[in-house]
Amino acid sequence: MNTLQAGFSRVNITPPLGIDIVGYYQSRYASGVLDELEINALALAAGEDKVLLFSADLCYIAAEPQKTICEHLQKVTGLTKDQIFIHATHTHTGPVVNTSGRGLSVFTNDDEKVALAREYFQILLRKFADAALLALSDLKPAKMGWGVGIAPNIAFVRRFRMKDGSVRTNPGVGNPDILHPIGDVDERVNVLRFDRENAETIVLANLGCHPDVVGGDLISGDWPTLYRHRLEKAMDNVKTLFFNGAEGDVNHVNVNAKDGDLNDTFHDFDDVARGYGHARHMGNVIAGAVMQVYDKVNYVDVDKLHSRVQTVTVPANKGKPEELPLAHKYNDLHKAGKDSEIPYTGMQLTTVLAQSARIVRLENGPDSFKMDISGVVIGDVALVGIPGEPFNRVGIGLKEAPGWKLVLPCCNINGAAGYFPMQDSYDEGGYEACSCSYKAGSAEQLVAEGIALLDSLR
Repeated sequence: MNTLQAGFSRVNITPPLGIDIVGYYQSRYASGVLDELEINALALAAGEDKVLLFSADLCYIAAEPQKTICEHLQKVTGLTKDQIFIHATHTHTGPVVNTSGRGLSVFTNDDEKVALAREYFQILLRKFADAALLALSDLKPAKMGWGVGIAPNIAFVRRFRMKDGSVRTNPGVGNPDILHPIGDVDERVNVLRFDRENAETIVLANLGCHPDVVGGDLISGDWPTLYRHRLEKAMDNVKTLFFNGAEGDVNHVNVNAKDGDLNDTFHDFDDVARGYGHARHMGNVIAGAVMQVYDKVNYVDVDKLHSRVQTVTVPANKGKPEELPLAHKYNDLHKAGKDSEIPYTGMQLTTVLAQSARIVRLENGPDSFKMDISGVVIGDVALVGIPGEPFNRVGIGLKEAPGWKLVLPCCNINGAAGYFPMQDSYDEGGYEACSCSYKAGSAEQLVAEGIALLDSLR
């Protein structure tokens, strides 16, 4: 018997101008707004069980602010930590979210900027509470359907074997030294449709790809926001929210671009083609994928709703003693604003900076890290939340968990612990593995832990 109820809310979280924009290894401060940023919240209930799912137009929410937000939500809603599923879409044109006011990749001693970020976090805290209470008050009887569409030619593997045998992330469009991509992309768009009595239909969509298309210093939710705008303009009485998937090694860059593929793009500092118009194009394609299956979803009765947050331990990826001197040198040069003295450019410079920062950060750090993975079961459909950016093969592994109609892998859920590359990526190299704080095998561990979590919730 179907006992499902669903509620929706949307609140504005656009930050003030001047705030740190995160996502790169260089300082950026918001000078304008292309898109209003939002929290979209989905409340679900079945019998006495409830869960709140949030999708926020933010790059990430690190462990400390995530804990503060979650504790505040527990206080205002009466729900438990296990019932709260907080996602950051990973837009690279969003504000810093940190209780200290300092971004992880921004080095600033500007007290005014720090104060601005702290002020924004307090506003954000209240906005999450508003979104929660509004969604819960909007609960109405609903039936759920699921489907899988296809979004072609907008997501691409971003790691490549080069002719000299090396592996590079984002080697540039048309680079003649590219031999072949490493891995395959997953173009499937998972779709959940909630038809409610006397209320708007809610659509949850899920695809894995980096929202790093817009660039610059203007606030934007990138293509996840533009997807929402397009779908809601195209379809009457529909509200939608987006959960990004396994996007750690996937982005929008087609290195074999031809004809009109580069329309509405510019060549950015790190050899990546970016542009707001291309983000709009991606939003249109994803909306089209949802519309492919919207009227033909598989409806299922939901009489159970379970959720859990489970703590796992992963080993630290510390640097070797002989790597420390050069790592400190490059890290110090970067902090001093002297990147020009480091013998790399473009994405190779970003890779060296990220590797150096990781080695320095973990020099006196712990031997292992604890982090939370999250599971939500809605009848025979499940969501698995990873607190960081898993590689595409992590998502595929979770989708293949036996016994489920559909599994939606989601990144940056209830934390932001960085990249989770596959084990062979550590030997290959590239930005993601060089910057990763966890030893080889951690991604495979999360797949196993995620499947076991779902089995325990069945």
